[in-house]
Amino acid sequence: MTRFPDRKIILEDGQEYYGYAFGAMEEKILEIVFNTSMAGYQEILSDPSYTDQAVVMTYPLIGNYGMAEDDYETQTPTIGALIVHEYNDQPSNFRSKETLGQVMKRYGISGISGVDTRKLARSIRDFGSRKALLTGIDTSLGEGLKRLEEYRQPKDAVSRVSCRQIRRLGREGDGLHVAAIDCGMKRGIVRSLLRRGCRVTILPWDTPAETIRDLSPDGLFISNGPGDPTDVPETIQTVRSMIGTCPIFGICLGHQIIALAYGAQTYKLKFGHRGGNHPVRDLETGKIEITSQNHSYAVDESSLKKTPLTVTHRNLLDGTVEGLCCSGDRVFSVQYHPESCPGPQDSAYLFDRFIEMMKES
Repeated sequence: MTRFPDRKIILEDGQEYYGYAFGAMEEKILEIVFNTSMAGYQEILSDPSYTDQAVVMTYPLIGNYGMAEDDYETQTPTIGALIVHEYNDQPSNFRSKETLGQVMKRYGISGISGVDTRKLARSIRDFGSRKALLTGIDTSLGEGLKRLEEYRQPKDAVSRVSCRQIRRLGREGDGLHVAAIDCGMKRGIVRSLLRRGCRVTILPWDTPAETIRDLSPDGLFISNGPGDPTDVPETIQTVRSMIGTCPIFGICLGHQIIALAYGAQTYKLKFGHRGGNHPVRDLETGKIEITSQNHSYAVDESSLKKTPLTVTHRNLLDGTVEGLCCSGDRVFSVQYHPESCPGPQDSAYLFDRFIEMMKES
């Protein structure tokens, strides 16, 4: 039986892409981006950094290994939508408990399959990330463009995905104590710290420095998260106040927040970095790491001249800043994801570096 398209994507430049609905059927306006990972769609779906975004998966087959209980990066996924070429609703995997479509429907995540994702990804690469309307097949182009023109991107993404209350993990009195500011933190990061014997106190994004100092942590961690780093001035001020009091490690959004706390600037990339195959050079050792990345913003290298920060890592695809450090303040950060969920595990040593820094302090 012939199946006709029932959903479509309207981009703000007038392009239209047609496909078939799966997951939720909600109409949404989102920022459209692409991810080049060949596996790990569950971790991508549940990464809070994708809040308010429609993610185009460039790997053609999605859903084929289902959804496993242990692979979620957050309890409640907040991604806006998933756009795929071919969706498989009959997964083959002994760990699978549900299909991708069932999970997406439960959390209100829209899905569109049957899309020419090669053409769409090239469009994003060539013309940049844009606003996109996911809607029914009957919505006219004129009506869709009007809605897109009127839409304004929310600025509160971090506050929506951060924890509401302080949480403590690990046994009291055991190991080093890490205070972690949750801007949309992935579970893989917490697991990486717990595996190394740390106790972790997870803090809401707007926790003031006084509260953190009262905890007397051995180190401070600033997590990944969605959106523009300049949208969280409270977190920037907290980090600025904590510099010099204990070792500080930041990942992704945390990397950008550290740069802003020192007075540097950030800017939005044309289409961002999203995937598990980005080569990054460690400028100290010369070693090249294959990294997992997910971000729209980067640190402006020219703005670092007025700060004590040093560039430690560089992206080999476009030369952007991938790591920073201030040895005197015991602060360092990376733009990519060393917890590798999903992705290569070349960069896990950065957690060990944080542990050693806290021990030395």
